[in-house]
Amino acid sequence: MSTSSPAVSAVVIYHSGYGHTHRMAQAVAEGAGATLHAIDADGNLSEEGWAALDAADAIIFGAPTYMGGPSWQFKKFADASSKPWFSAKWQDKVFGGFTNSASLNGDKLNTLQYFVLLAGQHGGLWVSLGIKPSNLKSSLRDDPNRMGSYIGPMAQSDADAAPEEMSVGDLDTARLYGARVAGVARRLKPMEQL
Repeated sequence: MSTSSPAVSAVVIYHSGYGHTHRMAQAVAEGAGATLHAIDADGNLSEEGWAALDAADAIIFGAPTYMGGPSWQFKKFADASSKPWFSAKWQDKVFGGFTNSASLNGDKLNTLQYFVLLAGQHGGLWVSLGIKPSNLKSSLRDDPNRMGSYIGPMAQSDADAAPEEMSVGDLDTARLYGARVAGVARRLKPMEQL
């Protein structure tokens, strides 16, 4: 049996309305060594994206928080995921998720809880953030986990700010989380036989 860590396949499946969630998805994918598959403006995912999800060891969801939950495009994808649900294609995969909104609260927790429930419906294993919040008087906007989340990364992007103006700390949090999800998937994946 090999003594090295097994390779894992991670996929970030996300919708981005204005580019901020896309930038966050890139950071998560960088940390996880994952491939990115975007849900388009009509809520559709390519056949290549569906195949990547079926083959992945880890699936990381991402969507902006609009009106207290994930974007309708992500919800359309979630509804379409009933096809792999019927045949338990995503059973026992490792899952994670992230979100962004313009407001500090913005009801982002509801979006992350939606992702946890979706992962649970698929029989998946959820990975928490694992980064303590930056909640001291000395904490800055660019510190990791400045939103104080525990379920997964949350980012806040001012409504009139470009994606390039996102908090470095929010992106660092996303990158660290991607690495954590991939690390958990690696530990749970059976070692390959020689």
